[in-house]
Amino acid sequence: METAVTFARLVMLTLVPYVLAGQGTMLAGRAGVFNVAQEGIMLVGASVGFLGAYLSGGNLLQGMLLAMAVGGLFGLALAYFTTTLKMDQFVTGLALFFIGMALSTLLYRLAIGVTLTPPLIPTLRELPLPGLSRIPLLGVVLFRQNALVYGAVLLSLALYLFLYSSGSGMALRAVGENPMAADSLGVNVNLTRYLTTVTGAMLMGLAGAYLPMVYTATFTEGMVRGRGWLSIALTFFGGWSPHLIFLGALFFAAVEVLAFRVQVTGVGIPYQLILMLPYLATMAVMMPTFRRLQVPAFLGKNYDRERRALL
Repeated sequence: METAVTFARLVMLTLVPYVLAGQGTMLAGRAGVFNVAQEGIMLVGASVGFLGAYLSGGNLLQGMLLAMAVGGLFGLALAYFTTTLKMDQFVTGLALFFIGMALSTLLYRLAIGVTLTPPLIPTLRELPLPGLSRIPLLGVVLFRQNALVYGAVLLSLALYLFLYSSGSGMALRAVGENPMAADSLGVNVNLTRYLTTVTGAMLMGLAGAYLPMVYTATFTEGMVRGRGWLSIALTFFGGWSPHLIFLGALFFAAVEVLAFRVQVTGVGIPYQLILMLPYLATMAVMMPTFRRLQVPAFLGKNYDRERRALL
């Protein structure tokens, strides 16, 4: 039983980057902007988040805010190039991915340089919820976590209520389904795309900052390790719906924790195969559900208000 509780607790701890990046992808996609720069934005978020915390003497909140700000700048660039300049969304996203990947290493080298001993920051501490954390088994798994675990759960709930129970959420979904109809009803399509793309990228930056602040206490090149790409698959798997994305994040996190524990226990499985487990699990899940996937009708298409047409 203790092993199962530890496993479940680690899954909750591991799902945060998937939830944040997945919900960020969903937000932009619901307005028709397909962001494929997650991996790069998470990397630069990890770098800036770490540097912000380290250079401020261990202030993690400052690191997280800086990571979100940098992520927001990437989102703003994506929105400007695709919504204002009408450039191809996929090509622009890939360019931002490469910029983010290079910038993450450059910023770290400029600020820290090359050291024999990596600089460290404090990690996020547990924040037990009074009363609830004492519930047997469940309290340890759900209510003895760091603040971002609670934040990821609340974010998913809030996005679900926003999208399906509010007029603004309905307008946002309309932009991604039929921007011409939404425009004719008075919805500002371009503003909606800007807001959701920037907000989504801010969540991706925070997802990156979570990695050094919880896993390693330092920044290393490529530390996102494909989680950004997996968040795209997660968003498709979750049907671009917050609650299903959260459930998908639980699955992805469980596979990652399982791969880590298999690696630690050393059961004789090649290391390379263990690293492939999350991607193999993604393919295994996506294949049977591919035909039933539902995406926003105008995902990845630009809208020209002057022409009242999609590009």
